[in-house]
Amino acid sequence: MVRKWSLLLLLQLLLCPRPARPSSPLPLVLHTWPFKNATEAAWRTLASGGSALDAVEAGCAQCEREQCDGTVGFGGSPDESGETTLDAMIMDGTTMDVGAVGDLRRVKNAVGVARKVLEHTTHTLLVGESATKFAESMGFVNEDLSTDASRALHSDWLAQSCQPNCWRNVTPDPSKYCGPYKPPSILKQDGSAYKETGDNYGHDTIGMVVIHKTGHTAAGTSTNGLKFKIPGRVGDSPIPGAGAYADDAAGAAAATGDGDIMMRFLPSYQAVEYMRRGESPTVACQKVISRIQKYFPKFFGAVICANVTGSYGAACNKLPAFTQFRFMVSNSLTNQPKEERVNCI
Repeated sequence: MVRKWSLLLLLQLLLCPRPARPSSPLPLVLHTWPFKNATEAAWRTLASGGSALDAVEAGCAQCEREQCDGTVGFGGSPDESGETTLDAMIMDGTTMDVGAVGDLRRVKNAVGVARKVLEHTTHTLLVGESATKFAESMGFVNEDLSTDASRALHSDWLAQSCQPNCWRNVTPDPSKYCGPYKPPSILKQDGSAYKETGDNYGHDTIGMVVIHKTGHTAAGTSTNGLKFKIPGRVGDSPIPGAGAYADDAAGAAAATGDGDIMMRFLPSYQAVEYMRRGESPTVACQKVISRIQKYFPKFFGAVICANVTGSYGAACNKLPAFTQFRFMVSNSLTNQPKEERVNCI
């Protein structure tokens, strides 16, 4: 009888094998903030045979079209003059090629233009009106990026004496009045290297990391920058190693938050270097945040990291109104977008 049951069990296993469970978490899609549709767009691209670079472009472009949180794409974050401008970057961790645009005007698909910079030029970063002319030569449409919402934001800001703004050590007093501003004859230094932003943490970027099933890496960013920025300002997002970084030899990372502070520390590059030295993604992200905290304890920011085996992590700086950071992940183990949270340090 025992032998009979053993034979039946063997036949069952042969005829009805259990579905094989994935042995690797690759491919992996990881990005800042809970923008589910961006995750799905990147994942679909991988599923249809696209590269890691294709997936990053598709995911960031989805957010540009959806104007994620008003901080990505057209119609958000007007500058002092009321214009919405865009920053974006895309990086291939296999070839170390990068394409980026900063202060891009009147073109909605910023990450698409960045991809063209990567593919069709020997340059890394194009900015301003010249970036727009390049985009037009690549077939992108020139159109107004302002919307009723962005125009209303700007009108309200002007009515509130241009508060908050990004000026310091100028006259008239930028904490009370609108410009134009000029340096006073004798600057009165207040001893502070950084004007705190209070509880206004509304500026975010989509920073995306993709690890292909082959181990190839890519990373990218897209944002419309800081609200009411001084025209011409470019943040960390299009700067390689600041907004994002990828290297097949170690992994990839992306950052979000106060770009004017974070870009000074090349947080994405540093996170990848920590992983190259053997640190886990979580520890790598934490070390990056701690490094910035030493100089700017009240900065707003977070970093996501993933290594080439598919492990991932995140870290953020703890503030009164920012104690947890939300991000999205999808891999072969979850096979669907999943929101995760990490407590800030």
